[in-house]
Amino acid sequence: MSVVTLTMNPAIDIATGTERLVATDKMRCTPPRFDPGGGGVNAARTVAALDVPVTAVFPTGGPAGAQFEELVRDAGVAYRKVPVAGHTRENLAVTDENTREQYRFVFPGPRLTNREQHRCLAAVEKLARNARYVIASGTLPPGVPADFYQWLADILSDLDVRLVLDTSGAPLRAMRGGVHLMKPSVRELSDHVGRPLIGRADQVAAARGLVDSGVSEIVLVSLGASGAFAVTRDTERWYAPIQVGVRSGIGAGDAMVGGTTVGLARGYRLDDAVRLGIAAATAALGTPGSQPGSRCRILDLYRELTAGAGMDEGPHDVLRSTRVRGD
Repeated sequence: MSVVTLTMNPAIDIATGTERLVATDKMRCTPPRFDPGGGGVNAARTVAALDVPVTAVFPTGGPAGAQFEELVRDAGVAYRKVPVAGHTRENLAVTDENTREQYRFVFPGPRLTNREQHRCLAAVEKLARNARYVIASGTLPPGVPADFYQWLADILSDLDVRLVLDTSGAPLRAMRGGVHLMKPSVRELSDHVGRPLIGRADQVAAARGLVDSGVSEIVLVSLGASGAFAVTRDTERWYAPIQVGVRSGIGAGDAMVGGTTVGLARGYRLDDAVRLGIAAATAALGTPGSQPGSRCRILDLYRELTAGAGMDEGPHDVLRSTRVRGD
């Protein structure tokens, strides 16, 4: 059982705080935290935290690219880099210590050539031959066409490897099929259909449109503090959240993708895989920067979510080797 992730627009995520955000004045900041970021890398860190073999594929270039690789190594994630001429981007998140609001400054990333793009696909194709799932997550950098993820879906379909996709905007609109599970937020889903989605019935109908049109077998929609819901051709199900304090929201959605994929790779029924994803996302909310939650914290939260919900044989194996609070 193994997972491959693809991050086409990786970034060094720099997180800091300041007493208050004001215009013009110099704002003295706390010591910065540096994390390897980008959707696929964030998801890979959660997969690794849950002790599932994972390899992250990403393009890197320039001094920031070298630092990014070092951060990935330090995070304990195996990786396959694709060298590119451009420089890996850096993003900045600043927390106003007075209001606890977080402001995120996101840069576009380097422009990738056609050759560099195809080398990324070739790296994933090679690794996917020994994988069960590929996670593709995040924005596409300049120069990469909107249908890039469809190219990836076609390659994986030929290999009989399942694709988990987390994207939005033009790349989402360009998808025609070949996705096993897609995870938009409700805001991204609203953007996809081009109108506000007021109420759960409207949201479910929009998600079902992606299923009925053959784009994805499963659509998992994250609702933030309201939990999540999943839609398949025959079912729809809402999943309760766990209310916790938020230290940083960066990477929580990616952690949800990583946790859910681990559940699916381990053969869990969809309900339990999603609960593992919610547990991973919730654990990530309590960590600094984009750091994933620890294995023990994720499993604590997973047990809380599944208590009273009925557990089949699948979820027991993730709990068997780890002592969690209450044992």
